[in-house]
Amino acid sequence: MSDFKGRVAIVTGAASGIGKQIALRLAAEGAIPVIADLNLDAASAAAKEIQALYKDKSGADAFAVAMNVTDEAQVEKGVADTVAKYGKVDILVSNAGIQIVKPIVDFPFADWKKLLAIHLDGAFLTTKACLKHMYAAKYGRVVYMGSVHSKEASKLKAPYVTAKHGLIGLAKVLAKEGAEYNVSANVVCPGFVRTPLVDKQIPEQAKELKISEADVIKHVMLKDTVDGQFTTTDEVADAVLYFAGASSTALTGQSMVVSHGWFMQ
Repeated sequence: MSDFKGRVAIVTGAASGIGKQIALRLAAEGAIPVIADLNLDAASAAAKEIQALYKDKSGADAFAVAMNVTDEAQVEKGVADTVAKYGKVDILVSNAGIQIVKPIVDFPFADWKKLLAIHLDGAFLTTKACLKHMYAAKYGRVVYMGSVHSKEASKLKAPYVTAKHGLIGLAKVLAKEGAEYNVSANVVCPGFVRTPLVDKQIPEQAKELKISEADVIKHVMLKDTVDGQFTTTDEVADAVLYFAGASSTALTGQSMVVSHGWFMQ
């Protein structure tokens, strides 16, 4: 792994959950996380927390930008403001996402489009905005937040599974296009992580599947893990830092599953 000291890393959806843990871990290594989030107040609070924790220990600064990843102008402004402040962007972690669960037959088209826009349009727009700076600097590490659902399917999650599969395709194309500029692209594919996004799904799935919430956890979410354990935000961050810290583009166009054995390849 390369040294993260002074590396500027935009992390989308980083005011909470997996994104915040990734930002904290990057800061602990001396990187400068840019907390890009729909909720600017929460992003600013996370940035202040990181500054308080790490400015003296690792020298890491932190910066908050408002970013609706489906809004091209807002994405471009967030990246431009980052470059204006720090002069570069070295790492992009495209993490922002939502979940909506319903069977295909009942899935509102508006919800399908909303979910695909956040996961896929967001990944595309943030990548495109960062690439011109990465290409000019001849350095960039792009990490997409996929899922075991980048490899597998589950009932009730048609747009989510479609979007997460799509991120692998985007990463593979960027791996080929970015190689000559020393830009890599990879995908981290977590299993179920106990975040508010997953907590929200438990009662929703219980209702749709007509089973108890305990059964959703044991027999739906964790039934194929080797140890019946949720994946932790720290375990996901380990994988993100592995890809983000790669010293060359030898490690590119790949996906890494972090799921306690739920999916094995």
